[in-house]
Amino acid sequence: MPETSEQPLWQPSPSAIEASNLTGFMRRIGAAHGVTLKSYEDLHAWSISEPEFFWDAIWDYAGVIGDKGPAVIADGDKMPGACFFPKARLNFAENLLRRDGDGPALLFRNEGETPRPALSWAGLREKVRALAAVFDQWGVKPGDRVAAMMPNCPETIIAMLAATSLGAVFSSCSPDFGARGVIDRFGQVEPRVLIACDGYRYNGKKLDERGKLKEIVAQLPSLEHVVIVPFAGLGIGDVPGAEDWTALLDHAPARALQFARLPFAHPLYIMFSSGTTGVPKCIVHSAGGTLIQHLKEHKLNCDLKPGERLFYFTTCGWMMWNWLVSGLAVEATLALYDGSPFAPAPTVLFDYLEQEKINVFGTSAKFIDALKKEELSPKDTHDLSSVRMILSTGSPLVPESFVYVYEAVKPDVALCSISGGTDIVSCFVLGNPIGPVWVGEIQARGLGMAVEVWDDEGRSIDHGKGELVCVKPFPAMPIGFWNDPEDKKYHAAYFERFDNVWCHGDFAEITSHGGIIIHGRSDATLNPGGVRIGTAEIYAQVEQLDEVQEAIAIGQDWDGDVRVVLFVVLKDGITLDAALEAKIRSQIRTGASPRHVPARIVAVSDIPRTKSGKITELAVRDVVHGRPIKNKEALANPDALALYENIPVLQS
Repeated sequence: MPETSEQPLWQPSPSAIEASNLTGFMRRIGAAHGVTLKSYEDLHAWSISEPEFFWDAIWDYAGVIGDKGPAVIADGDKMPGACFFPKARLNFAENLLRRDGDGPALLFRNEGETPRPALSWAGLREKVRALAAVFDQWGVKPGDRVAAMMPNCPETIIAMLAATSLGAVFSSCSPDFGARGVIDRFGQVEPRVLIACDGYRYNGKKLDERGKLKEIVAQLPSLEHVVIVPFAGLGIGDVPGAEDWTALLDHAPARALQFARLPFAHPLYIMFSSGTTGVPKCIVHSAGGTLIQHLKEHKLNCDLKPGERLFYFTTCGWMMWNWLVSGLAVEATLALYDGSPFAPAPTVLFDYLEQEKINVFGTSAKFIDALKKEELSPKDTHDLSSVRMILSTGSPLVPESFVYVYEAVKPDVALCSISGGTDIVSCFVLGNPIGPVWVGEIQARGLGMAVEVWDDEGRSIDHGKGELVCVKPFPAMPIGFWNDPEDKKYHAAYFERFDNVWCHGDFAEITSHGGIIIHGRSDATLNPGGVRIGTAEIYAQVEQLDEVQEAIAIGQDWDGDVRVVLFVVLKDGITLDAALEAKIRSQIRTGASPRHVPARIVAVSDIPRTKSGKITELAVRDVVHGRPIKNKEALANPDALALYENIPVLQS
């Protein structure tokens, strides 16, 4: 059990607890079912013991638009195989477009440009209507795929809503993917329509996408229509058969906005694994499962209310984009941003928060760590009074970053570290707005999510580290993988380790407060002397040092065992000498344990990472062992892999 502070970093006020959606929901459950629920923990226990009552209550409380049908769960003892709301009919886009009128639906800022005027709910509905009319004219029907290679901007949301209003399946990636990365993804799902930008901005540069787009279109024979959004003002260019987004919407048929109500399990999104160990897996998520899970998380775990403003720094290649856009279903205003979070200055996102009075701010653990390394203090430079919650994901948020947020960003904020993944397009563990925040801990398990930590023998443990599992079905489980007719790949990905139990692949532990700590991915854990060590435990120590900018650790097969190798990116002007190596080892030994101390420490100038910003331990491990990297296109900076080849100190 890790040591914890005697006092929480933050606690909600009694008035905030009283006014929260969670409190209202618990009272509603208590009245309907004759149970006494005094805490989040009580509600969680009830939600997993009474799943039919719970998910039925979520449908009603969240106001899902559609026909619920008479049953909540069929085959509820099967995982996979359980079917939620088997007779329900709904449409995802209809639920997100439930509001109309002049209020702002979407705010948008593009790096280095003047902010666009807000897009109203009525304006959003009209643009979705127009594009859906075009799609309908083209014969797009339920089950067809519409793909987007787009920035995080209003046009991407419009494209998704237009496609899903017809029952089409939407899939997206960000424009920073190379041509091979896009083809590897979209080539598998065979889209009829591709929406793409002409270019985009990042870190002060305008990047022209049209040449790459020609290569992509040439290798996607399923395409019947290519639509180019003039995002960078470059125009269509000579992309074969391309049509202009603006012209299409301006001359759209007069068809009224209609919503195809389809089964709860009708496919909504095809999302992709990171693909760093091969061609990306195509994970298919349902319209109903995605909707009800996101409504639950937004309304109860984020306490979002109509009219509040939700921001998450994300690209369209990361599941947090899909999570963000569902905020429309609770009638929140979405604040979108595309570009570097550090251009033209490292305060650009805080300028946005202040000027647009954003209420919930989502980012990555690495962004928070970078702010800490730069010694920025936004609370002293910006009015962040509107921000009541900060969300962090992408990698474990280390204890020092928890402390930094309360000391330098905002002392009176709910800091919610959350964790789940593309696999479930949502969270297994996340925030609890009516409970305290403890340093280094994720607050709670998701409602309706029977999350446990198991040892290697498949026994549930309430202390110590083990596999994060979910022992009961939940609506946001994937329908399956694309082109996996017997579900062999799907079963192997999550259910091979423990029968009828979802094994997520996270190395985790439950704390004395009932919180959760994620120590890294199970497939990246280190095993020196047969003892499992989470890489996050090492990063939490070494990244406290002023000299170290960032780090990545792997296990190297050596002399019949595994030895820990630590790579460090040092701050400018710092060199890795014997004194600094000793300091690093001492910090890790004291803060973690002697088993965490690396056998070798190597200075590097860069760390390879995925497009969503996650460091890639598996790719580094393969390079060090001389194994080929199967899909470098999945990396944002594939050239960095060369830094890890044939390092002399790792040969002895």
